[in-house]
Amino acid sequence: MLSVAGSLRTSVLQLPVRGVCSATFNRKSSAPGHTCTAPPSAGCPAVCCHMLPVRTLSAVRGLSNVGTLSGAGTLSGVGTLSGVGRLSGVGTLSGVRRLSGGGHDDSAGAAGWYSSLSDSAPVHLSEHFLVSVQQMSGLPWWLSIVVATLSVRTLITLPLAAYQMVIISKVEALQAEISELAKRLRYEVSVRARERGWTEKECRFQFKKNLRRIVSQLYVRDNCHPFKASVLVWVQLPLWISFSLALRNLSLDQSALHSDLAAGGALWFSDLTSPDSTWILPVCLGLINLLIVEVFSLQRVNPSRLQKTVTNFIRAFSVLMIPIAATVPSSMALYWFTSSLVGFSHNLFLRSPTIHKILKLRSHRSDSPYRDLLSAFITKYCR
Repeated sequence: MLSVAGSLRTSVLQLPVRGVCSATFNRKSSAPGHTCTAPPSAGCPAVCCHMLPVRTLSAVRGLSNVGTLSGAGTLSGVGTLSGVGRLSGVGTLSGVRRLSGGGHDDSAGAAGWYSSLSDSAPVHLSEHFLVSVQQMSGLPWWLSIVVATLSVRTLITLPLAAYQMVIISKVEALQAEISELAKRLRYEVSVRARERGWTEKECRFQFKKNLRRIVSQLYVRDNCHPFKASVLVWVQLPLWISFSLALRNLSLDQSALHSDLAAGGALWFSDLTSPDSTWILPVCLGLINLLIVEVFSLQRVNPSRLQKTVTNFIRAFSVLMIPIAATVPSSMALYWFTSSLVGFSHNLFLRSPTIHKILKLRSHRSDSPYRDLLSAFITKYCR
């Protein structure tokens, strides 16, 4: 009846019954004779007065003049205290005063992390690619950014998006087979539970363990582990970050191409090194991102609570990108808008029935996806 039912008939319930059942039931004190006149301070050993030679006590100039601990930085002026040295590093106590500036260490660390990321090899490679595209094509910088974005998204992310669709289609096609095998497994577990006297908790444990084993075997058989569907994210996100930082580095004042980018814009964003004061690019970016989110949400018939939460979070992030894009150079905002627009067009392109036939997708798809999408959009937002 099922493709793996025959091979798994005798191994659907390979339960380690005996193993499961048997596992289920069956600081140093001071030297004597010496007294300290003052307690030791934190991080410093106790210095006893009777251990100091008499001739050096006069050089101390009176311990009563030492003052409060807030003046510990002046202890370095006590001298050597008769060869005791620097009081086990008391000289370094002057550095304690720098601890009050510890808040600057966090900002310095964040700045160092950002600087190292901006100076990384992927970012420099992206800079070289953008400059090469502009020099080889001879196009203005704004059009070079559009061409570079289109080429990268088409040559790299589009094939990965198609591969993601193939994996998801295989996983969806397995759901009916997994459901049938789960019914058989539940029956066999109930039979074995009556024979062995298992509790309800032991039955659930055996069912889940064997179901995971069966599902893993099906994933291996069809080469469609769900983790492979996330390859697109792990490639697309680093590309987006690298190109964004590359454009920011090229837009800085000390960049050799700063003047070219400043004069390489068009229309209302003539200066690609300064933010878009009209907010047209940021608003367009937010609208196209929201449109992508809504198109994906229309695909789900009965979304779960988690899916609704994730969708709302992405909606909020899309709106948040508008003021962020208004504070970065126009070259970055143009890249973000072009990347989102190309991604949306790729999503529509992969819905084509012709592409589904070429990819040999197993799951059932609509013969008129664009009409269905428009109808669902109108029904949800226009009525």
